[in-house]
Amino acid sequence: MDLLLILLYAGFCVLVFKIFRIPLTKWTVPTAILGGIVLIGAMLLLMNYNHPYGKYAKEAFVTVPIIPAVSGIVVSVDAEPNRLLKQGELLFSIDPKPFELEVARLEAELVEAEQQVGQTEASLRTAEARVAKAKAERDRAAKTFQRYSKGNKKGAGRVFSEQEVENRRQFYLAAEASLEAAQSEQTRAQLAFESNIDGVNTREAQLQAQLEAARYDLSRTQIRAPNDGYVTQVTLRPGMMASKLPLRPSMVFVPKQRRQISASFWQNSILRLEPGAEAEVILDAAPGKVFRGRLVSLLPAMNEGELQSGGTLISANRIATHGRAIGIIELEDDLDSYGLPLGVQGKAAVYTDHFHHVAVMRKVLLRMLGWINYAFPIK
Repeated sequence: MDLLLILLYAGFCVLVFKIFRIPLTKWTVPTAILGGIVLIGAMLLLMNYNHPYGKYAKEAFVTVPIIPAVSGIVVSVDAEPNRLLKQGELLFSIDPKPFELEVARLEAELVEAEQQVGQTEASLRTAEARVAKAKAERDRAAKTFQRYSKGNKKGAGRVFSEQEVENRRQFYLAAEASLEAAQSEQTRAQLAFESNIDGVNTREAQLQAQLEAARYDLSRTQIRAPNDGYVTQVTLRPGMMASKLPLRPSMVFVPKQRRQISASFWQNSILRLEPGAEAEVILDAAPGKVFRGRLVSLLPAMNEGELQSGGTLISANRIATHGRAIGIIELEDDLDSYGLPLGVQGKAAVYTDHFHHVAVMRKVLLRMLGWINYAFPIK
């Protein structure tokens, strides 16, 4: 844009010299040159600071990498490239057979677990009956042992021998041990029967959770559009392996979004870049057209100053790199109505309230650059 302004002044001087037939002398030529230096220098100073110009402007947009939640062989690709899709429309499908088999296996195990709940209750009742039986046998053995012990006391005539008394004592101890074993078995059966979460057997609840997870994985074999938008450059084909690892997406989804222009500005004009300021944009894809808009924000950070922990020291060259501030411009015109693809590039200018009369020259120069785009875009 600076070169264009110099060329305009040079053309103006040539025209004045021709029309008024001013001779080319050692006074007239230096006067025109010095006048141009002063005039153009003052104009550039006022324009560049008060009405910043972004030589590089580009539409930035967000894409969504489509990574399936489960891995498998692709059996169908249903999404048509570059066609607007509604949220929830099918993009592609993964072979569901392995997941259907897993669901069937867990359903069978769940039915078996539900049947085992009844068996556990029956086992508890059996254990309770065994405890009752063991108690009765223990009590009978205890009474017999007591009777034999009394009959073998001194002075009572010793009706039973020492061996018989010892045998009855062993029978009693065996009955006591059998009772303890039966009680332990009853405790185990009772714990198994009462092991539940919110009234549901723990084994049954565990299988139910696994079954829900398997059904969820089965439903995710059909990958659907996350939002309204479209897929482009589709290279996925049936028979390919779709992996859930986030290393290589299966598709790239472009969601429908508000179209905005990101423009870079020199740092000396940051103080003049205020949100809400008037802005204009020219695009290489639309020669001669000026798009009006507003500066909505100035990004609060620049990449050139970013530091991350990496175990290495930063280079002085990194510090010497000159960064530009990025401003976001929202256009009043709908770029979709022009049929322009996402990511178009161009140039932008922001007009402030300071020295607003100088903004006229900036607008003229911007439009001239837009006309030049008919021949070739200036980088």
